[in-house]
Amino acid sequence: MKLLDKKIYLASKSPRRRELLRQIGVEFELLSVRSDPGRGPDVSEDERPGEAPLDYVARVAREKGAFAWKVLALRRMPLRPVLSADTTVTVDGRILGKPANADEAASMLEQLSGRTHQVLTSVALHHIDIADQITQISDVRFATLSPAIIKAYCATPEPYDKAGAYGIQGLAALFIEHIEGSHSGIMGLPVFETAQLLKKAGVSLL
Repeated sequence: MKLLDKKIYLASKSPRRRELLRQIGVEFELLSVRSDPGRGPDVSEDERPGEAPLDYVARVAREKGAFAWKVLALRRMPLRPVLSADTTVTVDGRILGKPANADEAASMLEQLSGRTHQVLTSVALHHIDIADQITQISDVRFATLSPAIIKAYCATPEPYDKAGAYGIQGLAALFIEHIEGSHSGIMGLPVFETAQLLKKAGVSLL
């Protein structure tokens, strides 16, 4: 399949994902699913009983993309590939989502302090005859964080819109001793894997 252009729809509000797509020259239009708690989300990000972190992140990414594809069809928008993604942090089999407040953020950082955890980012692509997905896993080792450092970090805006209460591209880079995997995947969109999906949908990058 050859596209008339390489523009896609991005079913995500994440500024990090937008930044990474621009980095590799992908033009996109935002097609975000609703997350307004007053009206109810279009795709639930609640964990299901007994759901493993890998299954959870893959399901949420897939459902976001499938819903966005339905939206563009209902609105009779031009049919272009829809890219969706979800990122979660897991330690000891527990999912650490986005903290609601400073106490939750501090608790998450205490769990990550001095340990290795996993960051899972699943990327899904929907198009006319394509429904494909890749999940990337990275290991991240934190230095031991003092209570004072955790408190200072939680006083910044950085932890509150990110799974696991930290962003590798910001101040939390100071905490990270070692990573094994994908730096961009930890940010929220593994560039290499995303490029492979886009190529399947006819989006040429170079």
